[in-house]
Amino acid sequence: MTHISVHSALQASLNAPYSDLVTRRTGAAVRTVIEHQLAGLADGTVAFLDFSRIGVLDRSCADEFVAKLMLPLTNDHPSRDGYVVFHGVNEMHLETIEAVLHTHGLALVVQFPDGAAHLVGAVTDLERRLWELVMREGCCAAETLAASVGVTPEEARAQLDGLARRRLLRRDDDAFAPLGAAA
Repeated sequence: MTHISVHSALQASLNAPYSDLVTRRTGAAVRTVIEHQLAGLADGTVAFLDFSRIGVLDRSCADEFVAKLMLPLTNDHPSRDGYVVFHGVNEMHLETIEAVLHTHGLALVVQFPDGAAHLVGAVTDLERRLWELVMREGCCAAETLAASVGVTPEEARAQLDGLARRRLLRRDDDAFAPLGAAA
């Protein structure tokens, strides 16, 4: 696990003392800084992007930063073998982030300042229930979870594989595990 301060990325990209992410140009600059940091991480690393010192996050900036950061990680041939969790997100950030995620058919794991993790964005009810079970139980096989959600083991595996492909869970051999928690 590694922590990346979105505030520090903002400072580095603008060379000015701002704490708000409010333009598409700013979003692109911050994304570039963070992509560079992510590129240097080992495969399989969970990067916690810390939003705790970010004030305003507007829609155009979130579209440029959040969507364009997540798209290459979640396609069929990801740009890297890693995971991203948004940490320290507040309710105002969440509203903007979720709107962008739904627009692009994306989802991600968000951890609030109190430590609670949530799956946000474009997910089905079944995906959400399976994700929540894995978060509660820890590393689980699809067969173990299938009965809990009322589907066949094959359907559970297909859904869990989809969550792992979208970088919302880790695949651990024949089981699925949470991404972890920020310290």
